[in-house]
Formats: sequence, structure tokens, C-alpha cells
Amino acid sequence: MKAEKRPITILMADDDPDDRELTEEAFREVRFGNDLRFARDGRDLLDYLTRANGYTRENAPLPGLILLDLNMPRMDGREALTAIKADPKLKSIPVVVLTTSEADEDIVRSYELGASSYIPKPVTFIGLVEAMKTLSDYWFELVAVPPPETQ
Repeated sequence: MKAEKRPITILMADDDPDDRELTEEAFREVRFGNDLRFARDGRDLLDYLTRANGYTRENAPLPGLILLDLNMPRMDGREALTAIKADPKLKSIPVVVLTTSEADEDIVRSYELGASSYIPKPVTFIGLVEAMKTLSDYWFELVAVPPPETQ
């Protein structure tokens, strides 16, 4: 018997506004029914997750999945991933690295730091739509993710 799926918040950390907009559009194309929110870099991501600098329980629900770019200013994705996985309240949140890097060292290091998956960003919008469809099918239809911690 398949468990009933509940909508979850997805938090995407990416410094490129065009990438954020394209990802949002790709999710619309695949009729993604979850709440998609954005952080501008790793520091903003951690502020959101720890509800600092203007983020509160009301405007920053804990995500059920994080999409993380690696190369961002202020705090890059590697540093943010390290901080997330070191925090007992956050470490169970699945983190999918979604980045332009296809370098073996970035892939290996991301998994060593606790990434749940690593997806190189497709170079075309059609490729991005296909990747988001696969991501949606996998993370929201196939696997069970832990519920967000009590807020």
C-alpha cells in the first residue's frame, strides 16, 4: 500500500536569477505541485534554515528537499552542505546538488559531504524540464523523505 504523499517545501540555493527562474519554469512545465522557494547563496540558505536575518517560522517553512548549487558567492555550496550535515536539526533534509560542474572532484566531494544526489545542470531548457520531471518522479513519487522537523 502506497503512503499518501503530502506537499513539501523545496528550497533551491542558487545565486543566478536566470537559473532560479528557469528551474521554476521547468517545475511549472512538469506540473510540480510543491512549494518552491529560493535562497541567493549559501549564507542566505543557512539563514533560511536557521531562521536568522528576517526568516521566521511563518515565512520560512523547513524544506523537505534542498537543491544546491556549488559555486556561489559569500558561502559556496560545499560550505553550506558541510554546515547542514553538521547540524542535528537539519542533517536529515535530503540535499540534491544541482550545479554546472561535472568535475569528478566536485561529484566525489559532494557525496563525501553528505549530498543525497548530484545532478549536472542541463544546458537546454528541454533538458532541464526532463531533469526536473525525473527529480520530481523520484523524490516525490518513489522515495519516502523524512517529514520536516517540528517547527
